[in-house]
Amino acid sequence: MIIVLFGKPGAGKGTQAPLLASALDIPTLATGDTLRAAIRAGTPLGLEAKSFMDRGDLVPDSVILKIAAEELSKPAYATGVILDGVVRTVPQAEGLAKMLETLGGGRKVDAVLAFDIDNDEIVRRLSTRTVCEKCQTPYTGHAVGDTCEKCGGKLVRRKDDDPDAVRTRLSVYDEQTAPVLAWYQHAGNNVAVVNAVGSVADVTARALKALGK
Repeated sequence: MIIVLFGKPGAGKGTQAPLLASALDIPTLATGDTLRAAIRAGTPLGLEAKSFMDRGDLVPDSVILKIAAEELSKPAYATGVILDGVVRTVPQAEGLAKMLETLGGGRKVDAVLAFDIDNDEIVRRLSTRTVCEKCQTPYTGHAVGDTCEKCGGKLVRRKDDDPDAVRTRLSVYDEQTAPVLAWYQHAGNNVAVVNAVGSVADVTARALKALGK
């Protein structure tokens, strides 16, 4: 089963991905984490991505897709994967579909989970969010400087979680990413809208129900 997690920044994709992965017994692939790891390791793709980032440019879809393809070709993802952050633009959605066909075995996106939440809640949620500076695990209600429960790293607040920065990110989402959902619906993919307001456990239960689990 290949599942795409979709939604606004702060909708809870990063929180839900490992919980759904555990429940479904398939791994996750977060392109942001994979991209940062490739940059730290100095791989050819990592260096290519870094060249764009150093200029202040967005990493192009072609590089994101190459990194995703490199990962998805590994045996660990043969039985399925939960994709978090892979599909942010229509060209990425189109590229992912072609890539899965190339990998063979009848692989395709089986479901798109769209986490739904309003902008005011997003701003409130992200302005109180911290993340581990090492493993990027997100936390809500934890203070800057606290210790990550997963790896022991220090919790920090991202600059792009400032309320003004969040509103800018939401504008970019509306312009570039929201059309992806319409693309998947038009392409005939199984798209399920999940109410992302409530406890983490409640949202997980809704997501699993949407998948028929």
